[in-house]
Amino acid sequence: MKKVIATLGKHKSKLITAAVIVVVLTGAWVFGGNYAVRGDPSPLLPPETPEPAAEVSVPSAEPSDEPTDELTGETDIPLSDAADVPVSDAPSPTPERTAETPEPSETAAPTDTPMPAATPAPTQDIDPDTGKDKYQTDQVPDGKPLPVEPEDAVMGDGSFTVTLTVRCDTILGNMELLNKEKRELVPEDGVIFPVTSVTAFEGESVFNVLHRAMKQAKIHMAFRNTPIYNSAYIEAINNLYEFDAGELSGWMYCVNGWYPNYGCSRYRIQPGDMIEWNYTCDLGRDLGQFWVTKGLPDE
Repeated sequence: MKKVIATLGKHKSKLITAAVIVVVLTGAWVFGGNYAVRGDPSPLLPPETPEPAAEVSVPSAEPSDEPTDELTGETDIPLSDAADVPVSDAPSPTPERTAETPEPSETAAPTDTPMPAATPAPTQDIDPDTGKDKYQTDQVPDGKPLPVEPEDAVMGDGSFTVTLTVRCDTILGNMELLNKEKRELVPEDGVIFPVTSVTAFEGESVFNVLHRAMKQAKIHMAFRNTPIYNSAYIEAINNLYEFDAGELSGWMYCVNGWYPNYGCSRYRIQPGDMIEWNYTCDLGRDLGQFWVTKGLPDE
């Protein structure tokens, strides 16, 4: 027993050293490493901040219907999605010219503009029993223009020049027939409106030209529409009315030397026409127009 105690005493320092090593290792195992006490992480080391993972573009397994650039392989962005892309990154769409897109031209091709309808060719339907048409007009002599009904006239934008004059020469030799209060209305030379070039328009009648010219010249004019003749009837010019110089007096018109046998609203004028309005005191005979009194008894 003494021998054992002596041996232990001899190795006492080594035993103490070994015991200390065992205690240290045991404490290190208990308080360190991956062992968690009550679920809390070890406070000895600060938590590590994970580094951001690099983005990896994973190609889709399904084929894309979007067009791609053959050189870069990048997908073209549709115009409808371009608003979500920064301006610096958005591609600039360039429209492609197709077969349906016409090439630009400095001179535009003329469009098909409908032309205005032409005035129908005039006709005169004569009643064989009366020798007149439905507006009581005698058959127009050969070579003279046929009447054009006002409702059939087609007005155009084209203009041309005609000449117009208004005279009352016949009154000068029949002043005794004229109402006294009207004598001052008769010019000394019998000319109310001298021969004047006036503008006319396509489709206009003799009445249209006279009405506009008198209005512009501030010369009085009076007329009435007569449905039975389908025309306007001129009652007065310069306040000289029909019957002012006798019961056979009134106004008659002449175009290119011919006195038409129909109303002035039915005579369609042409460029260069010479239109005259003359006052008669004897139903046209003082103007050399005896056809007006044809069939009437001689006085």
